[in-house]
Amino acid sequence: MYQTIRWKSADLELLPDNGNRYEIIDGELFVTRAPHWKHQKVITKLIQSLGIWSSQSKLGEVVTTPGLIFTEDDNVIPDLVWISSDRLAKALDESGHLLAAPELVVEVLSEGSDNERRDREVKRKLYAIRGVQEYWIVDWRRQQIEIFRRDSLQDASRRAGLPLVATLFSSDVLSSPLLPNFEQSVAEVFS
Repeated sequence: MYQTIRWKSADLELLPDNGNRYEIIDGELFVTRAPHWKHQKVITKLIQSLGIWSSQSKLGEVVTTPGLIFTEDDNVIPDLVWISSDRLAKALDESGHLLAAPELVVEVLSEGSDNERRDREVKRKLYAIRGVQEYWIVDWRRQQIEIFRRDSLQDASRRAGLPLVATLFSSDVLSSPLLPNFEQSVAEVFS
């Protein structure tokens, strides 16, 4: 008889430190390799612009590849998050991992249909359930950014979703109601 293995956060300690990224979503283990150079370059551009805005606004912080532990069987490493100062004060554990949802999560698509499905479906569902307010999926190959945002009339309850509200292209400007006065040229993100 076939039995499904349910991975837990503690199991990650047993895996090799070999440069792979290990994530657990609903007890399922996901393994990805080191990302493409252009993937990292896009993250660098976003961290720079969001970092400058965060320093000036003093509303929160942005960080790349944080450990985000919702439960023992929901443990992910998004490419980038922005979290408000108020939420951050309550969200970190002693090990420096986030235990609560940041307001904004950004994932840059990695090559492969399994990676794309994970980011578009599995992670989007997880982030919606856990209360993320906005989710950006960045596709450096197509040079577009998809914005998924919780309806402003919905609360952050587990039942609220993250519907697609916009697809931005090189001629557009990236902004968000979460980030007052933040603007970033999409073309610059991909330059």
